[in-house]
Amino acid sequence: MREKSVIHRTIEVAPGVHAPGHLGELTQVVDFQLVDAVLEETGTRERRLRLLPSRVVVYFVLALALFEHCSYRAVWGKLTAALASLPLLQPSLSSLSRARRRIGVAPLRRLFEILAGPVAGQAVPGVFYRGLRVVAIDGTHLHVPDHEAVTWRYPKRGGDQMEYGYPLLRLLVIIECGTRALLAAAFGPDDDGETTYARTLLGALNARMLMLADAGFDAAGFLHDLAATGAQFLVRSSARRCPVIERRLPDGSYLAQIGYGVLPVLLPVRIIEARVTVTLADGTSRSQQWRLITSLLNHTRHPARELVDLYHQRWQAETTYLSLKATMLDGRVLRSRTICGIEQEVYALLTAYQALIHAAADTALTRPGLDMDQISFTVLLQAARDTVTTATQIFPARPVDLIGAIGQAVLNALLPARRRPRIKARTRKNPTSKYRPNAGQHPTTTQTYSFHTHITIFEKGLASRPRC
Repeated sequence: MREKSVIHRTIEVAPGVHAPGHLGELTQVVDFQLVDAVLEETGTRERRLRLLPSRVVVYFVLALALFEHCSYRAVWGKLTAALASLPLLQPSLSSLSRARRRIGVAPLRRLFEILAGPVAGQAVPGVFYRGLRVVAIDGTHLHVPDHEAVTWRYPKRGGDQMEYGYPLLRLLVIIECGTRALLAAAFGPDDDGETTYARTLLGALNARMLMLADAGFDAAGFLHDLAATGAQFLVRSSARRCPVIERRLPDGSYLAQIGYGVLPVLLPVRIIEARVTVTLADGTSRSQQWRLITSLLNHTRHPARELVDLYHQRWQAETTYLSLKATMLDGRVLRSRTICGIEQEVYALLTAYQALIHAAADTALTRPGLDMDQISFTVLLQAARDTVTTATQIFPARPVDLIGAIGQAVLNALLPARRRPRIKARTRKNPTSKYRPNAGQHPTTTQTYSFHTHITIFEKGLASRPRC
């Protein structure tokens, strides 16, 4: 006897030609009212109802960011896969391209600005240090198509004789440590330095935040502008800086001033110098000299050793870029071949990422004490993609339940609560990379390690770090 199961499922979508306009369960984060309001605000809402309304096009562009490995038609197929019973059109590739150009950059940029911001409450682990919300800033590059309509703004690297690699777009973000939510982002040509873009992001900071940054952000002028926002900072210093000790403190740090010849009024800071030793599982070890500059001058309330340990949270910015570049983009070059298209695509990528983080934060609220580091971004992304294909929970349930299909998938695949520190194998894979090949400075396999910090003062200055 043949047996079978029959499942009937009710799917709720927008009416008429608006039906393909959704993002699965993420539509509850980027809802219809929000998209319509943004289109109205930016003046990009259609004057007459089209077969591809502007709202549908916005969701299509966001879906392109979730399915970077898929073509236009394949992404449209995923938006309509569960809607086979509806009389929907199948737009051509050129129609979808023209629709993208029609709405432009403005609605995607505004969507990101609205969704960007902290997502964690006071009880979320790993977000706050002594009452200050810990955030980090860093930059990266995205590859854009090698096309003449693009390279005039995003040129390739090279010299007088030759050019090489893909054209590069520089991206800077401020993230919330502990959740990796995006607070603000800026991007543009690689020719402009990181601090140029970073200055445009300082408006996202306030007096209840502590900013972490690497040595590329230790310029006195930038730190002065950062301090003017009221935020505190903890920044790694380059070896070129030679601070003069004004007063030694009991925890091994010392007070100094920076900005000689640069600032009209010197900036008081505290300097923490330490020798950091990393011992790998195979027994090999290496030491580095660290110098941190901070605006937290009270050594009793903010001990030097705590701040050295806290500085490691800066690497969450790198994890954010791993999620964007490796997990979402899968290492691909951006698909757009116009300047407007590239900007629209980047804002869509950032908006889709932030929507995923909002979904993760909502899930974490249902488990008090859950560290969001336990949430796998890969599982989060795949679960969100599945809800797009199945058109699941586009409208919120009644009563509202924070654990939907995405949340359930995430909670079923939590990462270990306490993970051992691991150092990643580091090799140069890109032949056009600015870094030299790994010549023994880094392990060839991922290993666990132990970490030891010795607070000291380098009386003879800081040794230059090798560029590797």
